[in-house]
Amino acid sequence: MAKSVISLYDVRRYYMMGDFIVKALDGVSLAIEEGEFTAIMGPSGSGKSTLMNLIGCLDTPTDGIIQIDGEGTMGMSEAELAFVRNQKVGFIFQQFNLLGKINALENVMTPLLYAGGVGIRERRERAKFALERVGLADRMHHRPNELSGGQKQRVAIARALVNNPSILLADEPTGALDTTTGRQILELFEEINSEGRTVVLVTHDREIGMRCRRQIRLRDGKLEA
Repeated sequence: MAKSVISLYDVRRYYMMGDFIVKALDGVSLAIEEGEFTAIMGPSGSGKSTLMNLIGCLDTPTDGIIQIDGEGTMGMSEAELAFVRNQKVGFIFQQFNLLGKINALENVMTPLLYAGGVGIRERRERAKFALERVGLADRMHHRPNELSGGQKQRVAIARALVNNPSILLADEPTGALDTTTGRQILELFEEINSEGRTVVLVTHDREIGMRCRRQIRLRDGKLEA
């Protein structure tokens, strides 16, 4: 049987907005198995990004249970949550979130600074390997302002891969790219997934979502399909 690397049981995330309760997620239960390529889909305000932030331990639920690699996150300390974010989950964002004053190699090395016990030589070698994996061996000494949008996203993917996480979370990763470049980035995700890594992609674009092997659709904070 395949192993569930992400499990949610009756997860809720509520916010107070003045006198009103906003139910960003309202009783969501789901499981994502190891090696799946899954799209989380839905219109703006459906709860997609909230769900991604909870899976990635960037936020905590109001109620319910979340397990990453079989471990519940609710009782974890901030240090334990930081370990999950650094070692088990790789994040890719729509706007790349690269540091502008350092080059691609140094950007990819950054997560290894927080990993502990990784020397400078190993950090450099692992970052080089990650950049080679995404096809940017010839751009590793360029700063973000010297790279195209697609190249920036490849750097972001390399940075997400450098700690060899079991899960990749991508929030609208093609949203800032043209159609052709976006298709190339999706093909890269497909290659990474084919190597056995779990990929969860958040998108409002049905065409992109249908490229994934599984689609989870949210509406108004609830699981629609």
